[in-house]
Amino acid sequence: MIRTLHVVGTRIGGGAENFLVRLATALESRGHPTHVVTRPGSPVVEDVAGRVPCTTVGMRSGADFLSARKIRKVARSHGAEVVQSYMGRATRLTRMGRRGPVHVGRLGNYYRLRAYKHCDAWIGNTLGICRHLVAGGFPKERIFHIYNFVDVPTPTSAQVLQGLRYELDLPADALVLVSPGRFVPVKGFDVLLRAFARIPATVAERPVHLVLVGDGPSSRDLERLSERLDVQDRVRWTGWVASAGPYYDMADLVVFPPRREEPFGNVVLEAWSHGAPLVTTRFRGAEEFVRPERDARVVPCEDPPTLAAAVEDLLKDDNARRTLGQGGLTRARSDFSEEHIVSQYLDLYGRLIRQGPRRR
Repeated sequence: MIRTLHVVGTRIGGGAENFLVRLATALESRGHPTHVVTRPGSPVVEDVAGRVPCTTVGMRSGADFLSARKIRKVARSHGAEVVQSYMGRATRLTRMGRRGPVHVGRLGNYYRLRAYKHCDAWIGNTLGICRHLVAGGFPKERIFHIYNFVDVPTPTSAQVLQGLRYELDLPADALVLVSPGRFVPVKGFDVLLRAFARIPATVAERPVHLVLVGDGPSSRDLERLSERLDVQDRVRWTGWVASAGPYYDMADLVVFPPRREEPFGNVVLEAWSHGAPLVTTRFRGAEEFVRPERDARVVPCEDPPTLAAAVEDLLKDDNARRTLGQGGLTRARSDFSEEHIVSQYLDLYGRLIRQGPRRR
């Protein structure tokens, strides 16, 4: 039994927050007492409610010393043996002291590393991020690579899918492209809209529609772009949703078009877990773990003509979509399963506890 505390300091949902919820819930369900610390108003509070104990702390800035004291107090109260922090603010405020538990900084992006120097160990969710830590002068023997995992989804009923299509005003025979994510430039939704404008309104005698699942700072700019491209009548906007599962199940094809800077891309794993065929770009994470033509169709970043051609080609080929969907599902159930990844975390935690904090 290993007691862990997980600390994140943002108020918006994203990849780090979603992964924290998945990992904390998985650890708690396996009998490893787990506690979460986050800011008031964070979606993490609702996401772990009834499953994992949660404490809210202000974390108003990276120099909020009162919050740092509160985090130490929660760690002591919980009896944490390992404290894992996510992203810069939470990591700066997680200060366990000389006699405290092991502090692990978990990185899901190529962050500036100053905020992480005081950690006892570091986890990168890609090999590239681990190399980034090594290049930053961090001790190689304390840097560990563990990928993310995805939950096993509950299949969406045909009745729910039919109702969802009705809510979105999609024709009964429509071919549906689904693209989930936060509306920020790195996700490449502007590239997707430009590609979509090149795809015929009808493919294989069926109307083609695009469903964008998410929200974010670029939302209004993307809506204006769809109007300039004259595709607004074929684009549906869902806004933020608590679970994108039904949208993956509804998709004839999932399109994930980030720019090269995207570090990992949880959408890839989520599409795979639903057996949804996927088109994605050759971003940094995809170069590391996506197998082109086996579990996804991969195209260059920021290339609307090539992206449009790949999407149109797959919409015309039911067998190719089935093959990609099955290939992705196989990867999700093997390399990126909860069982596989959580076991790696527990093995690492045990090793670090035996070694003790490096600051002693």
